[in-house]
Amino acid sequence: MLETKVAKRYAKSILDLSKEQGVLDAVHADMKLLASVCDANRDLTLLLGNPIINSDKKLKVLQTVFGTHVSKLSMSFFDILTRKGREANLAAIAKEFVAMYKKLKGVETAVITSAVSLDDNLRKQVQKALAENVKAEVELVEKVDSKLIGGFILRIGDRQFDSSVASELRKLTREFSANPYIPKI
Repeated sequence: MLETKVAKRYAKSILDLSKEQGVLDAVHADMKLLASVCDANRDLTLLLGNPIINSDKKLKVLQTVFGTHVSKLSMSFFDILTRKGREANLAAIAKEFVAMYKKLKGVETAVITSAVSLDDNLRKQVQKALAENVKAEVELVEKVDSKLIGGFILRIGDRQFDSSVASELRKLTREFSANPYIPKI
């Protein structure tokens, strides 16, 4: 709970500062990069969270990994966080920043899970239909799950539409297990 509050406060402050300086999109790209690198590299996350390692060494690692790839404001932000001892929260702050940015820009995230990956034409059609339906820009995240057999599961916000073959088979199984022709005593 404390980590969430810290992440929200720091994410809000860097969001406001980047808006004020007119580099919001650049900082957004930096935070997406930081979040994806932390998700892909567990060692970096463990290093940042390790209290034994000196903050100066952590900052040097951050400068080596992100120095040429992020904006000056983002690098300064990383520096401030490491001096304050909050480097363990960097990944959570980056994710919170991305969520706040999407909310600010009115972007909805839709997750579509299908048995096979979508081709470009179908992806564009789905994105267009979703944008018209929710009346907002839609970021489409694709997942592939061969257990669905066919069809798809679409989740946007707190709504879910399940049109998979596996779901239909489960419904049929439930219907056949409740045999209405056997008299119940």
